[in-house]
Amino acid sequence: MKRSVGRHGIWSVGLRSEDPARRGELGEAAAELEQLGYGAVWLGGSSAARHALPLLEATSTLTVGTSIQSIWQYDAAESAAGFAEAEAAHPGRFVLGLGVSHAKFAEQYRRPYSALVAYLDELDKAGAPADRRVLAALGPRTLELTRDRAAGTIPYLVTPEHTAHAREILGEVPLLAPELKVVLETDPGRARTVARDYLAMYLTLPNYTTNFLRHGFTEDDLLDGGSDRLVDAVFAWGDEAAIRKRIDAFVAAGADHVALQVVEGGTREALPREAWRRIASLLA
Repeated sequence: MKRSVGRHGIWSVGLRSEDPARRGELGEAAAELEQLGYGAVWLGGSSAARHALPLLEATSTLTVGTSIQSIWQYDAAESAAGFAEAEAAHPGRFVLGLGVSHAKFAEQYRRPYSALVAYLDELDKAGAPADRRVLAALGPRTLELTRDRAAGTIPYLVTPEHTAHAREILGEVPLLAPELKVVLETDPGRARTVARDYLAMYLTLPNYTTNFLRHGFTEDDLLDGGSDRLVDAVFAWGDEAAIRKRIDAFVAAGADHVALQVVEGGTREALPREAWRRIASLLA
């Protein structure tokens, strides 16, 4: 899987749109991402295999994964069937990315780790291969579960320090593909304002805040949209050289692949295609 996703990919909510009128736009954008050299697209917003199909149909080599499909929203049988459909039409190019989401978004949220283990058991029974699924793992137990029962992990909203910790637990073989938010703004004040506006919602979710505290941040870092230290750790911003340096820091910490999410301050459904081109240029 490491070879198929390449070193860099794009993380996007906009590319998962269910609006039939946008199908052509999504396919065109995916085809350009493939041409620009990105190895994978990761679909946000608790996506399913059906959201990947328009992108797979419009491309020939691009890997498309869900990031992060909630185990509470789609049952295992549904997930296995969706995987089988995508695999039959586009062999080897769809990755099933799974996560436990958050109590705030799922009324049935109970014992998330045990629920995830049971979900993987059901996927196994349905014949969905473990080597084509990845888990959104933050804490040590879920990272160990990834090592034992998945092809890798796609941790969201993490730092290079978390990446190094994850690599230590995973060992060398599993895919480690952290997501990293990018703000193409050189002014520190404007860049951090855009970042804080985007980060604020995530700072209400204990899964993320607990992980930050686990990796050296304090309660004060979580206040008022996040301290400069926190913002600078989970966002890449600045000129091309500064952004490339932040991306490379994740690779140096052990990432096989970095999923880049452009944050511009507008709607999350937008397709920031000019920004994707700029990032591709700085990665070349």
